[in-house]
Amino acid sequence: MHPLLTIVVPAYDAAAYLARALDPLVQVERVEVIVVNDGSRDDTDTLADRYAFEHPDIFRVVHQRNRGHGGAINAGVAAARGTYLKVLDADDWLDVPALRLLLATLERLEAKGGVDAVVTNYVHERFGRGRRRIRYDDVMPRRRVFGWDEVGVFGRRQYLMMHALTYRTSLLRASGLVLPEHTFYVDNLYVVQPLTHTRRLYYLDVDLYRYFIGRVDQSVNDAVMVRRVDQQLRVTRLVLAALPHPAAVPQGLYGYVLHHVEVLCGITSALLVRAGTPDHLAQRRALWREIKRESPWIYTRLRHGMVGTSANLPGAVGRRVTLLTYRVARRVVGFS
Repeated sequence: MHPLLTIVVPAYDAAAYLARALDPLVQVERVEVIVVNDGSRDDTDTLADRYAFEHPDIFRVVHQRNRGHGGAINAGVAAARGTYLKVLDADDWLDVPALRLLLATLERLEAKGGVDAVVTNYVHERFGRGRRRIRYDDVMPRRRVFGWDEVGVFGRRQYLMMHALTYRTSLLRASGLVLPEHTFYVDNLYVVQPLTHTRRLYYLDVDLYRYFIGRVDQSVNDAVMVRRVDQQLRVTRLVLAALPHPAAVPQGLYGYVLHHVEVLCGITSALLVRAGTPDHLAQRRALWREIKRESPWIYTRLRHGMVGTSANLPGAVGRRVTLLTYRVARRVVGFS
């Protein structure tokens, strides 16, 4: 039977926690799981192959040389056979009852023509700290298909991370999305570029995705993000380039992607301050000059909003305020 949902699992040196991600998926039907072994140096390949051998109707494995998180997602999208697609990072997991409800909802929606994307809640499973749920029940209608003109204004603590989105596979491909290889933080591009093509949405108010956060080697660890600030800057520029013309998309959609980009630019600016060298500070100035040159209107909106202003205060005192704002923003976005 044609799978209703493809779950793509990018996996690099994930042997220590991959089973936690894959074991629950054995329990569901009409799902294919594609594990992309991204040139792992540990036993990820052996473990993934074992799942494919024991459950060939569910699991497939793509082995490739290391191409980074974005390259692994690209390979999974290319191999997908499901009508819809969701990315599950190898150190995270999905709630099985919520996943079954998602599948039942997708089946019902398909019988009526389908949708472009389904939004679900996600939960921060924070190592050594309490859980935090991210919901959208106050900005999106429930129990019916809706368009962007019915979406409310997102709060500062509401952010459509990749974890919240299940895209129609054909839309994902038609959007032209190709994530950069050997680059972290591509989640933002995965959200914004395909999202600009969505028109028919459905919000399922269940806590589906469990986002594990707190490992010291994790890409969103503060020290790791500072070391990789060049990759954050690269993704920020790609997201800005993917923004549509405001007249080409519904007003509610354009409002959301500006909200998303405002937070992203604020985080990127603050990381450059956090890195602290004269070169990093020069890169921050160059980023905002580029935004102003390419789109003065977007520059005004971003630069003079709360996030943009606090991320660009001059002088040593201004940089200290920027870092304070950065710590708050990390909590808003969910990096800590």
